[in-house]
Amino acid sequence: MQAQIRPVSNAPFQPAWWLKHAHLQTIFAKYLSPKQRVSTTAELFSLPDGDELQLNWLDNAVTDDKAPLVILLHGLAGDINSHYIQAMLAQCREFNWPAVLVHFRGCNGKPNKLPRAYHSGDTADAALVINEVKRRYPQRPLVAVGYSLGGNVLLKYCGEQAEKNPLATAVAVCPPLSLAACAKRINSGSSKLYQRYLLGRLKRSTLAKLQQFSNFPLPLTPQQVQGFSSIEQFDEYYTAPVHGFLNAQDYYSKASSKAFLRHIHIPTLIIHAKDDPFLSNDVIPKADELSPHIHYELTSGGGHVGFVYGSVLKPKFWLNQRIPQFIIEQLIK
Repeated sequence: MQAQIRPVSNAPFQPAWWLKHAHLQTIFAKYLSPKQRVSTTAELFSLPDGDELQLNWLDNAVTDDKAPLVILLHGLAGDINSHYIQAMLAQCREFNWPAVLVHFRGCNGKPNKLPRAYHSGDTADAALVINEVKRRYPQRPLVAVGYSLGGNVLLKYCGEQAEKNPLATAVAVCPPLSLAACAKRINSGSSKLYQRYLLGRLKRSTLAKLQQFSNFPLPLTPQQVQGFSSIEQFDEYYTAPVHGFLNAQDYYSKASSKAFLRHIHIPTLIIHAKDDPFLSNDVIPKADELSPHIHYELTSGGGHVGFVYGSVLKPKFWLNQRIPQFIIEQLIK
């Protein structure tokens, strides 16, 4: 039996008066975050299909055997340099918690070894890493924190595992619970700015794969890849077929974590902002879609993985306090 969720503190977020707009929250969080780099040690983790993932372990000497070990899952096109990853690693160092970032395939700055990459419902790789971490540290409570795409992967994994989940608790920040709705949202209005940025990174990695594999399994040309104009189009012609889905809609249907939420059996925090430029109202789960183990927080502002408050001279980052607070409440108090 998994532990019931303990009482959760009410920690409302109020955006900085000078960053009221969702786009400002989303963009400025990246540039206002402290630039102090957290030291980590890289490990290449072999996968059964011959591919590998890079794990980055936080360099801190932890003496408390009961300290939670935090497993981090980044967002689309994220990596060790992502501001939210560096921020959470810094928080783990401050609390003297061990931590490890799991890079999805090909996200560590080097092409992965297979034509396939990673996707929003790719729980198999995460499961292998979590099981290995549990094998190495059987006495430590394991915590996983996922951001955006990584949050969707984490929630889907937790739903799949149900009462057999080796994690003690989980936190998902701005997860795209309904991928079809998110693909539509990011292809509309000013949100297209983010799509252009993300699509550019996806195109570059895919073009590198076309050069890497002379017998690439899909009938894609560099010209076709360059011509993709939306995330949905990229998913239709690359993400879905290379990972065994019929098409983009089949991928979105099977990889979205929303249908898995009611099966989660560990204390879980989900954080969304109403003004998230990546998410539409269709992403917000209804009460009957949530497991009783889930604490769902919907803030009025915060953008996408933003949540900046404080003054112009001393900006503060709400997630840096909110996530550790939930972990402490569920595992330590």
